[in-house]
Parts: sequence; structure tokens; C-alpha cells
Amino acid sequence: MKEAAMLRRGLVALVGIAALGAMVHSAAAEQSFMREGDIVDLRVGQRVFVDDGSCPAGQIKQVVGSKLSENGVVRTRSCVPRLAKK
Repeated sequence: MKEAAMLRRGLVALVGIAALGAMVHSAAAEQSFMREGDIVDLRVGQRVFVDDGSCPAGQIKQVVGSKLSENGVVRTRSCVPRLAKK
């Protein structure tokens, strides 16, 4: 009986760790769009990259949901260095 309970606890812990890892991975995934108009549901704190050619060579536009206003999320735009994909 004790072995079965220990096995069950270990399995529950393993499944929990796997679920947590999947959530962290999906939250850290970068989103990239070709047009800023394609961003429809930006949340406060979310960072999205827009490759529309408006920034100098080697940089990409970063759009951040900076704060919440009466009209929705305020967007802050800046050009940041483009990171090479591995």
C-alpha cells in the first residue's frame, strides 16, 4: 500500500512539473507580426515584435502594452536590436 501511494505522489508531481514547464514555455514564446494592425489582443506587459521595415537595418519594432487606460491598453513602440534565431 505504501509503495502505491508513493508511486501515485511521484506521478502527480511529475505531471505537475511537466504542466508548469509547458506553461512557462508558451508564455516565453515570442510573437512576431508583419503589420502592427495584425495585433488585436495586446495585454499589459506583453511584448510583440513587428517586422514592418520601419526600423533601421538590424533592428525590429517592439510593441509593448504599457498601461491600461479607459480606451484599452496603451501601446509603446520602440526599435530594438534584432536577435538572430538559433
